Amino acid sequence: MPAPRNTLKHRLAAKEVLHGCWIGLADPYLAQISATAGFDWLLIDGEHAPNDLRSLMAQLAVIEPSASAPVVRLPDGDPAKIKQVLDIGAQSLLIPMVESAEQARELVRATRYAPEGFRGVGAALARASRFSAIPDYLTTANAEICLIVQVETRAGMAALDEILGVEGVDGVFIGPADLAADMGYLGRSGAPEVKAAVLGALGRIRAAGKAAGVLVTEPDYIEEARAAGATFLGVGIDVTIFAGAMRRLAAEMAARRGA
Repeated sequence: MPAPRNTLKHRLAAKEVLHGCWIGLADPYLAQISATAGFDWLLIDGEHAPNDLRSLMAQLAVIEPSASAPVVRLPDGDPAKIKQVLDIGAQSLLIPMVESAEQARELVRATRYAPEGFRGVGAALARASRFSAIPDYLTTANAEICLIVQVETRAGMAALDEILGVEGVDGVFIGPADLAADMGYLGRSGAPEVKAAVLGALGRIRAAGKAAGVLVTEPDYIEEARAAGATFLGVGIDVTIFAGAMRRLAAEMAARRGA
């Protein structure tokens, strides 16, 4: 029996346009609610959300039975963190702040068992192998790992073509917020200069045959990103969706009370 088929990896390789949502509320109950919504993928955020290894694992467990493919974003590219999150069952990773092809190559190696990489061998006690219930896990796991690297600085954008040439990188995700800050437009990711850089990069990624990713929530920007070539397209964030809905309801009730 081989490692589970990574449907996200194969759908992205087939150039499907897949819509997803950021999951930052750091709770399995809320993650499970999100998994009923019908998104193609859900990204469990371990960079800016208050998640640890156990909370990441709990959210993976409730998303996996759904039609939404789980993705985990780690806070950095530390090989020890990558090893742990793969062992708890993640197959698709998003790694932030990638700025060179060498960095991308090391990330590929960290996600693969030898001889392709240096992922530590501990699958016998890992959730990833269903606790040794998948006898062929070690020999088949590499092929089902989906690695998306996040480019979000001017240095990363300058190295984009070299990063795109790294074998084992399935996609490149452009981070508009950090890119805007690095370009001198802090808090203005929709600035024309930033948007031009983002859309241009998406086109280059798609032309290179990789999955082109971005997170944008404004309807017009979503359409522009899709037209530019985005296939791993984040269209919402659970935190802002929840906060916005709560505030709108509270404001509506306050207005009715005052009428």
